[in-house]
Amino acid sequence: MAENDVDFAIAAYRDEGVWQLAELHASLAEDIDDLLGALKRFPSEVGVLALVSVNDEFFVIARSLGSKVRLLLSDVTAVTDWPLASGVADVLDLPDPEDDDVPQPAGDLDIVGDLGMQAMELGLLCDDRDLYPDEVLSDVARRLGFGDDFEALVG
Repeated sequence: MAENDVDFAIAAYRDEGVWQLAELHASLAEDIDDLLGALKRFPSEVGVLALVSVNDEFFVIARSLGSKVRLLLSDVTAVTDWPLASGVADVLDLPDPEDDDVPQPAGDLDIVGDLGMQAMELGLLCDDRDLYPDEVLSDVARRLGFGDDFEALVG
């Protein structure tokens, strides 16, 4: 996967009750271990989120709180084509998708449930094939309370 395949990679964390965002280098979003390692440098009241969009094809939300990691992959079929998706699938211990599998999310749909967006809402967004990954992640950011800052970084 080339760095230009990563649409964006954003870290979001709360510091003294205020959301802070930082753009992550695209190379960190090519490998799940690198991505999770990068999140450790940020302070964490509620866990550090990574919001990653890849090639307008799929997204990953990762949440790191100490040694605990939660992951959501928007489309399990991306595993066959993208190293980041494959790495997420490995961490989640998912079977390889079949050729006839339909796009569906995998992992923790309740990853941000305690922050204001319930699993059902996130699941509905993931299932909406008319939305691009950046649109879904923008909606997630807005619902969690950092939509304006997210839009300023992503543009």
